[in-house]
Amino acid sequence: MPIAPDPIPRPLDHLALTGARDAPALADKAGVIDHGTLDRMVGALGAALLAQGLAPGDRVASWLSKQRLACLLPLAAARAGLVHVPVNPLLKHPQVAHILADSGAKLLIAGRGRANTLEPGDRPQGCALLIDEEAGAALLDGDDVLVPSVADPDELVAILYTSGSTGRPKGVMLSHANLWLGAVSVADYLGLEPDDRTLALLPLSFDYGQNQLLSTWAAGGCVHPLDYLTPRDVVRAVGKHGITTLAGVPPLWIQLAESDWPPESVAPLRRLTNTGGRMSVPLVRRLRALFPQARLFSMYGLTEAFRSTYLDPGLIDAHPDSIGGAIPFAEILVVRPDGSIAADGEPGELVHAGPLVAQGYWDDAERTAQRFRPAPAASAYGGTAVWSGDTVVRDAEGLLRFVGRDDEMIKSSGNRISPTEIEEAAVASGAAAEAVALGLPDERLGQAILLYARPLGDGAKTRLIDWFKRNLPGFMQPARVVWRDELPRNANGKLDRAALRAEALAEERT
Repeated sequence: MPIAPDPIPRPLDHLALTGARDAPALADKAGVIDHGTLDRMVGALGAALLAQGLAPGDRVASWLSKQRLACLLPLAAARAGLVHVPVNPLLKHPQVAHILADSGAKLLIAGRGRANTLEPGDRPQGCALLIDEEAGAALLDGDDVLVPSVADPDELVAILYTSGSTGRPKGVMLSHANLWLGAVSVADYLGLEPDDRTLALLPLSFDYGQNQLLSTWAAGGCVHPLDYLTPRDVVRAVGKHGITTLAGVPPLWIQLAESDWPPESVAPLRRLTNTGGRMSVPLVRRLRALFPQARLFSMYGLTEAFRSTYLDPGLIDAHPDSIGGAIPFAEILVVRPDGSIAADGEPGELVHAGPLVAQGYWDDAERTAQRFRPAPAASAYGGTAVWSGDTVVRDAEGLLRFVGRDDEMIKSSGNRISPTEIEEAAVASGAAAEAVALGLPDERLGQAILLYARPLGDGAKTRLIDWFKRNLPGFMQPARVVWRDELPRNANGKLDRAALRAEALAEERT
């Protein structure tokens, strides 16, 4: 009988202490470092951050590609008593400006190319800037090295920004315990071992992207970070490095399933994991045929509680559309509107309780109160729970099936996108007087963005597309823009999203 994972959390930086000292921990373009060197570099980076004049509790933001400094920052900030704010490298300067201002970051570490895209006022007063190419290596090699921290596991250690259904991205507050237990949980149910090699493809600003590092180190394994351009780069890296663990989002899995995989790239893979949206049944079938020796994990999660469920790979052939059951340290309930537990086969809201629940949204009590509420009376954990807003159904075997989202979030290429943010961007361009953004089903993207807009002035179409390209990341670009002289309104005078969605779906069916 397997031993249950240890439920006692520790300071996050102690992950650098778990692996064998001479075992490989990180393999990147700069070479390979073992777990002993990982610990020393984490201590050196932590000391270097404090030498910048930062004080415990200060926020340090990173806007970096997937290189060594970016990989070590989550542990180094924890060791120094700082709060790490990783910024998606795909974001552009308006979104970065919001994150820096909202978090109150005291330091931004960025590559020169990204830093040069910032405009006057994007970096708030009091937020210093370090350029990776100028200072990055020195930050890791200093003689002053911090010893492992004695932080309270309940202390704030990271803020991950995620889009809400309305307004600008909000910062999810995560404690040492949240991230430590998330790492231990994933390492346990994936069955990670010290000889595992994880190819880290997901952005480190994503909860699971960062967890690729943390769970691998919790198991004493080695991470190979990769910023890839094409699926072929991924196939080549798997074979070259003997990768055993590969995580992706549905659009990437579609591309990988259509790629040519030589035997030397297929052979080492032990497990595949999916997050950021549900895989279609045909995609599950293709992956199972392509990688018959690899265990395929279908999972569900949300940043506010990290990960909620996973499906035992032994069940995926019989239940390809299921998201499984609770991961270690998570309690999952399917709840009716009155707070009672839904019966088997009855749709209800997925509610997540337990120690993986985040501490709320940074400096946003109103939106925190909407999502983080008292757990249902039936909860064994009690306390605060995350009410996901997602509808699921539990079958007689206890397995869950995702039904749909109650909010209006758009999920494209594994990214949660606020329609309001796209609409505000369209109006800010000066090319649209009003706009409504919708997500429509798309096999490759999960959802494609459709934008309805009322033009403003001559050349609106060209001006809008040009403005979007300069100010929004690629995953937020509309797949199609429909121009209307008037947009429909409901009885309250608000733009009628429901009518536009019905119209768009009707057009797709014809």
